Amino acid sequence: QVQLVESGGGLVQAGGSLRLSCVAFGTIFSVNPMGWLRQAPGKERELVARITTGGATDYVDSVKGRFTISRDNAKDTVYLQMDSLKPEYTAIYYCNAVFGPDGDGNYYYSNSWGQGTQVTVSS
Repeated sequence: QVQLVESGGGLVQAGGSLRLSCVAFGTIFSVNPMGWLRQAPGKERELVARITTGGATDYVDSVKGRFTISRDNAKDTVYLQMDSLKPEYTAIYYCNAVFGPDGDGNYYYSNSWGQGTQVTVSS
């Protein structure tokens, strides 16, 4: 059974930093690309960063240069370093295995969602 446990969120002022962690229990981590997603109130969940098993990364344009995703395969853990935070980054952040994209550019995720970690950036 796969379990994802996110941590590291909190309240921070604009311009500050946070480091999120996600521990993956089960076989989901070592064989799949992993990603961080966020869901702001009233909005759909959005993939913001992705990392392959080999360490290649990509980011949504709105966080490029501010977020850094990394993974420690020995610890089955993926991290998200968030710097120069903006109020619009306020959301619940989740990690999950990422599949795709398909021919239409869509990504898919496992059914094993964690509880997420709340990030609140004040202005």
